Amino acid sequence: MNPVVTSIGLLLCSNVFMTFAWYAHLKELNGKPWLIAALVSWGIALFEYLLQVPANRAGYTVMSVGQLKIVQEVITLSVFVPFSVFYLKEPLKQDYLWAGLCLLGAVYFMFRSKGA
Repeated sequence: MNPVVTSIGLLLCSNVFMTFAWYAHLKELNGKPWLIAALVSWGIALFEYLLQVPANRAGYTVMSVGQLKIVQEVITLSVFVPFSVFYLKEPLKQDYLWAGLCLLGAVYFMFRSKGA
């Protein structure tokens, strides 16, 4: 399979786990001590790392570290916005659009030349 497709697919899945690890405790464990939330989040994050490490290894065969990071940031925003709106019931803000446009600029600059 194409390493870019493999990397993006695994990063997408890993970001779902990481978004839950970082933010779901705000809704689900709000009344629990922070240490319990941290331990639960850490347990969820283990699955994120089991996907993220092979994703970066596959992607690094054809992309630079900077390119991998920008891809990961775009995926993070793509996962975070629906999570925020549908799971945490946060309002959809126009700021997400502006942030996305800034990331598109970052993607352009990271991928504009072959040697990037």
